Amino acid sequence: MLSSFLDYFAHSEVPALHGTIAAGHAAAYALYLAAQKPGILGRLILVAPTWRGPLPTMANGNRPIFSAIRRMVGLPVIGPSIYRLNVNPFVVRMMVAGHVYSDPNSLSAQQKKEKQDVIEAPGARFGSAAFVTGALDRVDTREVFLDLARRAGRRILVADGAETSPKSRAGMEALAILPTVKTSVAPRGKLGIHEECPAAIEPVLVEFLFT
Repeated sequence: MLSSFLDYFAHSEVPALHGTIAAGHAAAYALYLAAQKPGILGRLILVAPTWRGPLPTMANGNRPIFSAIRRMVGLPVIGPSIYRLNVNPFVVRMMVAGHVYSDPNSLSAQQKKEKQDVIEAPGARFGSAAFVTGALDRVDTREVFLDLARRAGRRILVADGAETSPKSRAGMEALAILPTVKTSVAPRGKLGIHEECPAAIEPVLVEFLFT
């Protein structure tokens, strides 16, 4: 569904794209479309790109229990309770400090409110459970992810932060080996570098897009 929407959007709403910036998990979706239809997304920038959800990354692959978790979260009454337990302030702070932000305290009050609004939105538990358990993964293996990048038909910029966790960084370093990929590593920042340290990557992105 997400791939079909991106295909429609690129064709019908913003044809002849000059460039596309895809952050995090969106990178695999952008590469998937670019591999199917080279050039459709214009110049392609991947910011802290990932291809696998948190639990499959921790478990080094998909597991039957992940679909069971999604079913439990989808249940009435029980599901919302499980979701609330996993998005309480303590757990959220632990997660963002571990993988997303170098310094969670650097976020403004408005940014924190926007994050909380997403967490509390009606039906948010379904998307959250799908992402965490890998149900939104566009590809199943790193090899397929890299193959999409090879077939994208355009030069690609990968921008990320030096403080990205080793498991996430491994995928980015694998991308960097490809001859069509240019990389830029900011001295700080993790998976949320585009939100926490936009000034650190903006000059590189602008140069890639317009020169």
